[in-house]
Order: sequence, then C-alpha cells, then structure tokens
Amino acid sequence: MATTVSFRQQLDEYIRMQVTRLPANLINDLTSPIEMLVQSGAAKKALQEGAQVPDFTLPTSDGQEITLSHLLKHGPVVITFYRGIWCNFCSLEMNAYQHELERIQELGASLIAISPQKQEHCLAITKKLDLTFAVLSDLGNQVARQFGLVFTIGEPARSAHYKVHKVLPKFNGDDSWEVPIPATYLIDQSGTIRLAFIDPDFMNRLDPEIIVERLKELKESQG
Repeated sequence: MATTVSFRQQLDEYIRMQVTRLPANLINDLTSPIEMLVQSGAAKKALQEGAQVPDFTLPTSDGQEITLSHLLKHGPVVITFYRGIWCNFCSLEMNAYQHELERIQELGASLIAISPQKQEHCLAITKKLDLTFAVLSDLGNQVARQFGLVFTIGEPARSAHYKVHKVLPKFNGDDSWEVPIPATYLIDQSGTIRLAFIDPDFMNRLDPEIIVERLKELKESQG
C-alpha cells in the first residue's frame, strides 16, 4: 500500500534537495528577502482576517475575465497569491490545491490563483501542472497591492535570481522586480476574509487541508 506524502513533507523534501544542489552562499542570497520582510513587519500590513476585500477583475490564462464579486454570488472564494511559474515552491503549492480542488468545490467554494506574470506564463503553468482552476494575470501587481502584499526583490537576491535563470522581467513584463508575498485567503460571500495566511518565508505555504477544514466550519456555521 502506497504511503501518502503530506504537503509539508513535499516542501521539506524540496528544501533538502536545494540545500544539497546549490552553493550555500547562493541559497543565502536567494532567501535574503525573507529576513527583510520579517524585520519590516510586511506580513502584518497585509489584509488580515475580518477585513473586507476589494473587488477586482483579472484575465485568466486563456483571456477570459474573472470578477471576484461575481464568484462570491455563488459561494466562498479561495484566493492564493503566488510568485510565478519560475518558483518551484509555488508549483508544489498549485499541485496541492489541484489535488484538493474537488473537495473545495464540493463545499461550495471556488479557487483562483493570482500572480504578476504575463498571461502566456499563466497559461504555461496551467498546462504544465494540468490545473483546472482559474489562474489569473495581475500585471503590475495591481490586485496584490490592494491586499498589501507587494514588495521589491533587491540585491543580493536579484543577482542570485539571474544566476539560477529566474529573471523576473522576462515573466512579468516590467523591470520592477515586484512580487507578492505568497498568501492564501478564504473569503466568505459577504466579501469578508475568514482566513488569511501571509508568510514572509516563501518556502512555507498553507496546507490546502486547512482550507478544506475552514470551509467545512464556514458551511456548518451558516446552517
């Protein structure tokens, strides 16, 4: 009988693999924004549980437009902000959400993923991972900025990204080097945040199992 590997175990295994594959100084440079974000208290400045979310409309990977308020008419919405196709931690997270998508939908919710990358890269990650939920392009981080998630990757992390061939202007279509802090939100039908997970450490992501449990609690509370 096959042993199920948890999402946390997948993340930990990937971290171990990176530690053995990349030089320590390169890892230190790539992860340097984490300490900067912790020191600045950036995560605490983002929208938190209990806040109302702004409405927005963004294009999907295939050019359709998705409006948050339209989705909320049909049930709660799970929003996950991710950095892009170039981020392997993001790919692990997207795979995990795809795995739990059926349970999320059975609980009456919809799931959308948002990144600042161009639509062509949103389409690429959709095809690469066989995603069946909406992957939205937030050029210029306009929506992520409304959620208070945006920061700029500076040196030495920027140079380190060049060394591992993850040049953000290529993916995002601008030279800002701005990305969102990876974050996951559960929004109820009134537009109120019922769960907010914002972690400056991009290697730490919310287990989709927690979203499923919170959706169950939300459904029970509404009778």
